[in-house]
Amino acid sequence: MSKLYVVGIGPGNFENMTQRAIDVLRGCDVIAGYTVYVDLVRGRFPDKEFFTTAMRQEVDRVTAALQMAAEGKTVAMVCSGDGGVYGMSGLAEELSVNYPGVSVETVPGVSAMLSGAAILGAPLMHDFAVVSLSDLLTPWETIEKRLRAAAQADFVICIYNPSSRKRKDYLQRACDIVLEAASPETVCGIAKNIGREGECTAVMTLKELRDTETDMFSTVFIGNSQTRVIGGKMVTPRGYVHE
Repeated sequence: MSKLYVVGIGPGNFENMTQRAIDVLRGCDVIAGYTVYVDLVRGRFPDKEFFTTAMRQEVDRVTAALQMAAEGKTVAMVCSGDGGVYGMSGLAEELSVNYPGVSVETVPGVSAMLSGAAILGAPLMHDFAVVSLSDLLTPWETIEKRLRAAAQADFVICIYNPSSRKRKDYLQRACDIVLEAASPETVCGIAKNIGREGECTAVMTLKELRDTETDMFSTVFIGNSQTRVIGGKMVTPRGYVHE
């Protein structure tokens, strides 16, 4: 049976890719994906055939990858982070029903929630929720409902796609929703360009986060009522008893 791999490449630097991901990319015939993500691995695998599409061409991209696999090529569809977290795994599985001779396999990668948490400290040590503020595929009313429920339940909240040129005030709107249930002094953090040139972090209060500019290369962490700053790092205690 032909194979389409959906490969999570992590934050983008080679050191944070899993060995399994590296092995699959080395062994495949074609590396496909969104142009920005393919460019992150192109230099490491120069002998491969590459297929790229721009943003918002996900259906065309996955369909083309499945077609190439059906023609006998081993194809690796790369995704930043993990392919099963806001990536292409779900769409590949959905469309694969039209290609019964192609098997889809997801190769997991380090998601931005994990790589971002690692450079910020330890913000996800307790229960947390992950919400994307992109309303391209999800109505804002649904996003708002999820944010409000997570804040009321005192989850740490990890936010993907916090803002863009067309959604400049979305993070501000999200913070206003969280502020209905959380203190303005709640510890928050931003991880930007994780594993890439220009990587940086910032720790601040929820009140400060509300007025902070972010972009699509930023992952935002809003702490719960127990999250605090320890040695400049954002930490959510798990609850272990110690002196």
